[in-house]
Amino acid sequence: MSLSILSGLHAASAQSSSASLKLSTVVIDPGHGGRDAGCSSPDGKILEKDIVLDIAKRVAGKIKAGYPDVKVIMTRDSDRGVELQERAEIANRNKANLFISIHVNSVEGKKTSPNGYSVHILGQYTSKNRDLYAVNMDVVRRENSVITLEDDFTTKYEGFDPSDEESYIFMNLMQNAFLEQSLEFAQHLDKSLGGGPIRNSRGISQDPFLVLWRTAMPSVLIECGFLPNPQDREALNSEKGREGIASGIYEAFRKYKKGYDGTDAVDSAEPEKEVGRQTEKAAKGSDDAGSAAAASGENAGSGSGKAATGVRFGTQVLVSSKVMKEDDPYFLGYTPECFTVGKLYKYIIGIDSDQDKAREVLKKIRRKYPDAFLVKIEGSTVSICK
Repeated sequence: MSLSILSGLHAASAQSSSASLKLSTVVIDPGHGGRDAGCSSPDGKILEKDIVLDIAKRVAGKIKAGYPDVKVIMTRDSDRGVELQERAEIANRNKANLFISIHVNSVEGKKTSPNGYSVHILGQYTSKNRDLYAVNMDVVRRENSVITLEDDFTTKYEGFDPSDEESYIFMNLMQNAFLEQSLEFAQHLDKSLGGGPIRNSRGISQDPFLVLWRTAMPSVLIECGFLPNPQDREALNSEKGREGIASGIYEAFRKYKKGYDGTDAVDSAEPEKEVGRQTEKAAKGSDDAGSAAAASGENAGSGSGKAATGVRFGTQVLVSSKVMKEDDPYFLGYTPECFTVGKLYKYIIGIDSDQDKAREVLKKIRRKYPDAFLVKIEGSTVSICK
């Protein structure tokens, strides 16, 4: 595996850090398409590629109606195949601030199918002793295996093998700068989708989906339900059900954007079903959108960091699902303080009680960590400085 992709993502995020903090471009990715049908119903008549395309179009229409100034790009708006690499590149080329990949779930070789929706962000699932790990990795392998339909996929994906667990280790280095924002959007999705036609949430998990690995912005993958499950299938195959799922995704987008740049939808009324939408080609004439830096997001986390008295300021260089040692090479000689927020760990360096001094240190740190950003520390609570 080459580190060229990693450095490319760092360059992209460094470029975005100078852009205005505005969510101006979103890419919606209906999974599969063309000869890649995705999963199917037991009788083979209902296909994942058709369901997710319909849901994606509805989401795109709702966003465009509610936010006329937001560029909405779909990786496909018809039944055609799009390579996984190209899906991510569409988002990267258009400097998207958010990437939403929509899928439908399935479990091979089981007499009874589980049910419910799940939300996934990039990462390596850590609880290998739990049954959920095996289930998630089956889903990951199935979604990633579509690259084998592409010509010369081993060269294109730099030796990545969707069936080899070692190929997934490299992904642990990716997207740390966007993990916190991805998680924030995922939390909105998990809550909003719970009010829809498929109410059983299977939760949020970190998993090494290839399409998320290649994106240089906050990204999520949604498994809207299990097609083999009769109850889920009824919702997924009905107009009312797909509309409800799309409304849940849109509501999560609305809440995320409100926290991201303070703007709300121009009209709370539901848009018409066939609101115009843009593919990448149609969006070319629009102004280039600014991308969010790693400094975006409104959520404050309170955790088990060192409970120092008074307000302090520092530079957050990493959020991870794993505990890391203070002398880990990633920290380049700095000694970080670690703050636990839920199941994540925030690592902060360059801490000072004076905000101006901390901001000056931030400038130096960004030479080595272009995605770093200033945070405010109050006891064990960490929040982003605007």
